[in-house]
Amino acid sequence: MVVSMARAATEHQVTALIGRCYAGLGSARLREEVLRRLRQLLTVDAAFFATVDPATLLFTSGTADEPLAAAQPLFLANEFGSADVSKFAALAEAADPVSSLDRETGGKRPLSPRYREIMGPLGLGDELRAALVTQQTCWGVMCLHREDADHGFEPRELDLVRRISPHIAEGLRRAAMTGPVAQVAVSVPAPGMIVLDGGLAVLSMSQEAAQWLAEIDDPGRGAGELPMPVYAAAGRLLQVEASPGPQPPASILLRSKAGRWLSLHAARLSGIPEPQIGVVISPAPADQVSSLLLRVHGLTDAQSRVAALVIRGHSTKQIVAELHISANTVQEHLTGTFDKFGVRSRRQLVAAVLGGPR
Repeated sequence: MVVSMARAATEHQVTALIGRCYAGLGSARLREEVLRRLRQLLTVDAAFFATVDPATLLFTSGTADEPLAAAQPLFLANEFGSADVSKFAALAEAADPVSSLDRETGGKRPLSPRYREIMGPLGLGDELRAALVTQQTCWGVMCLHREDADHGFEPRELDLVRRISPHIAEGLRRAAMTGPVAQVAVSVPAPGMIVLDGGLAVLSMSQEAAQWLAEIDDPGRGAGELPMPVYAAAGRLLQVEASPGPQPPASILLRSKAGRWLSLHAARLSGIPEPQIGVVISPAPADQVSSLLLRVHGLTDAQSRVAALVIRGHSTKQIVAELHISANTVQEHLTGTFDKFGVRSRRQLVAAVLGGPR
């Protein structure tokens, strides 16, 4: 009887957590509520929860408990610069996007450089990692830590996170469609530049970069620190340089606190006495924003191809010729796209994606 009551209480808490994922919360509020409710369901001694750019899987905003926040540069270096188990990018592509350190190492935690070099010294043991995926797209990542002890996360706890993670991902996807809408500005700052040394310390920064940085939401940022997306872009650049194979670009698309879409791109600079890293911050190009918004609204691949051509001004005849489909098929895809955006015409679709009056 007592066991049944406990299970019923747990089920009620899980259902309530899932419900909050569909309550129209903003990204920061959703992350806060998810972690608070998760802590009622399982022991979490420290947590990291971030949104990502679905095209590159680089962090766009995030929160980290202590001692994780202080070790952020080390975690970023591990994520982008060394081989290890349960990398977020690997989980996002895996059939099972949830795993734990103990599961991946067979309980032999020192096999993981992340444990040996970062977590162990911080007094942390097992970690549960999840890529938050819905409709085959990753919108965020989450890492839950336990204090260093023999007992780590149990299979039932991984199952619980597997159950709720698609709903959290859906909440993050929906949050990307909401929030403030940027007002048309009389003047927009020019692209800004941040110059970093090999250890990702700031060497110089343009006035425009400082203006853009003020628009990036990063509640966990300490005094004198750059927002997490800047470090993520620089870390990806180091990963690209160290890996001979194809790698996603060192670029991030994110939405500012003012509702403006920003683009961050890291590149290598030649310098004396050593090469440096430059991170450019600027308003995001329209084609990047439109591509993300088509993904946010859950379009199929076929609908996205048609919608992208419509946004570029193609006629039905031109779309038929380019995609080798019939005019009726074009219209079917457009009708489905209109329904998902809540619009009724091509002009309204273009306005919904690129902004401006409908």
